Amino acid sequence: MCGLNHSGFGGSRVAISLYALQLGVNQFTLGILMALYALAPMLFAVAIGRFADRVGPRLPMLIGTVGVGVALLLPLIFPGIAALYVVTLLLGSTFPFFFVTVHGMTGDIGDPEDRARNYALVSLGFSAAGFIGPFAAGLAIDHIGHLPAFIVLAGFTVVPALLLWLKPGFLPKRAHHVAKEGASALDLWRIPRLRNVFLASGVLSAAWDLFQFYLPVYGHQIGLSASAIGSILAVFALATFTIRLALPRMARRFREEDIITGAFFVAAFAFALFPFFENGYALAACSFVLGLGLGCGQPMSMSLIYVLSPPGRAAESSGLRVVVNNVMHLIVPIAFGSLGTAFGYMPVFLSNTVMLAGGGELIRRGLKGPAAVSARRA
Repeated sequence: MCGLNHSGFGGSRVAISLYALQLGVNQFTLGILMALYALAPMLFAVAIGRFADRVGPRLPMLIGTVGVGVALLLPLIFPGIAALYVVTLLLGSTFPFFFVTVHGMTGDIGDPEDRARNYALVSLGFSAAGFIGPFAAGLAIDHIGHLPAFIVLAGFTVVPALLLWLKPGFLPKRAHHVAKEGASALDLWRIPRLRNVFLASGVLSAAWDLFQFYLPVYGHQIGLSASAIGSILAVFALATFTIRLALPRMARRFREEDIITGAFFVAAFAFALFPFFENGYALAACSFVLGLGLGCGQPMSMSLIYVLSPPGRAAESSGLRVVVNNVMHLIVPIAFGSLGTAFGYMPVFLSNTVMLAGGGELIRRGLKGPAAVSARRA
């Protein structure tokens, strides 16, 4: 279910980017469109987490699934650039109901020693979607056109919506944690180690977002086809899937904070390579290395946030993580779209390299020491 929903959502970034470019928009306008994905999650993700704790997983997951499907059909009803602003805003508003709920309940499933494995398994579903969605979007655009591609992507949400509506019993049971009266998300932000992980997760998420946003722009500029661009994005997703298969074993041998630190520097190295290549196969290889780094970092950041959160507030912390991530989603596409419009693609890739290296150093310094995250919450 995670894989199907995220296939539609993840493929939408490719479909919207290439449709907007086909309509003649510049990089700055495209950056605005991508930033609108982040506006609602930035404002409401903590509230969504508390809502999911209060009512259980089914309703918020159903809202997220149906909302994504409806949003993906809007370009066919209202073609043109104006509708894309509404589509991206609606996608960003509804998908967090699904995403936050899934991550909020994952840490509660099984025993504490199963936590890293559980987050890795959930992330595998999202990785598979990251392969299927962009690849399907690229193929659909090349063979049936930009607007029909949105029907293909909307189709991914049909089965999850039916399962949630007709067969809700398959959802795992979880404890319902409700925040204490007067509790504030700022209390979580004031915990230094937890704040460092929030910031590091935001940098990782921004790098992921920038790659999904800027690779189609770069590929279009150097003359790659939509299928080639979708394939490069699919290779990235394949790498995230591959590394997440290995994560449970890695988590038994290394501390979570050590894994995420290494992930930052691998991703920084990969981003530094992109502007030096225009061959599709070389870009796919860079994309694979980047996927190893970013694909490893995100589940470990989620696991660290669960560990460092006060008891009973893991879902709220998951929501705050989404808020921080989406602040970065809002800022980065606009900033880097403006940078690319003014100075070309080279500064975009190299600036992101510096951002990732800084995030790695933040984690290395902020969580170092034997007592950093050595205690595992039961």
